[in-house]
Amino acid sequence: MACDTPMVNPELVKKTKESMISEREIYEISDFFKIFGDSTRLQILWSLDNNPMTVGDICNVLNISKSACSHQLNILKANKLVKYLKSGKNVIYTLDDEHVSIIIETARQHLKEQ
Repeated sequence: MACDTPMVNPELVKKTKESMISEREIYEISDFFKIFGDSTRLQILWSLDNNPMTVGDICNVLNISKSACSHQLNILKANKLVKYLKSGKNVIYTLDDEHVSIIIETARQHLKEQ
């Protein structure tokens, strides 16, 4: 559907169109943020911020079943938001990198401004 509203600043429109990121990248970013749209996944990410934990630890913090926790961790791993390290019989989960913390903290700061 084309815009039926007249342009006010054609140069600004042209400049902005030229600097737009690709539609593919827009969809990838949109999908990325959908991961943060689930409260259980967000709680897991928050729990793992500076706190390496096992599935059992996470289950007890969030009061969820092991299967529910594992399912959410698999989604987070597939999207490179968490990583794991095997330590004997245990699997220790951590945030994949500091960007995950930054995204969550930026969202918190934004919401505090309102």
